[in-house]
Amino acid sequence: MRRIPSREPPHSAGNETGVANLIEYIIISAVLMALFVVILLLVNANFMLGPANTLAYSAFTDVGNGVSTRIVDTYAIAPETGNISSRFDIPDDIGGRGYSVEISSSGSAQQVIVMRDNVITKISIAGIGSSRRAGGNTTGAGMNIISYDSGGFA
Repeated sequence: MRRIPSREPPHSAGNETGVANLIEYIIISAVLMALFVVILLLVNANFMLGPANTLAYSAFTDVGNGVSTRIVDTYAIAPETGNISSRFDIPDDIGGRGYSVEISSSGSAQQVIVMRDNVITKISIAGIGSSRRAGGNTTGAGMNIISYDSGGFA
């Protein structure tokens, strides 16, 4: 009786097991890395940006109150004829990033709006009412000026 040789190597079952283990390791590692990246993105958004925005909102409220007070004080001592200017400084940045301050007059309501990206704080300018109109904008950088001119600004 003549024996017919097999076309497969004698230890093919062992080779398939090794390759299957390697593929399983690669697939599990890839899935875990993908989950790790997703978790890192969620942690940054929920645990870092949320508290940073809350801190910025509180700081913007303080800046808005300070600017509102300075505007009211300037208008309180404003002469009937002539002009007056007041220089003041606000923080250059809050949370390591810049911001802008805008004075908005809509109807009889006048507001100091402090904003950056999606964090916006609106503070009413109390004390000058609709008798005096306020307007303008600035940023935190440098020295800021509040000016009053009895003849008005062009």
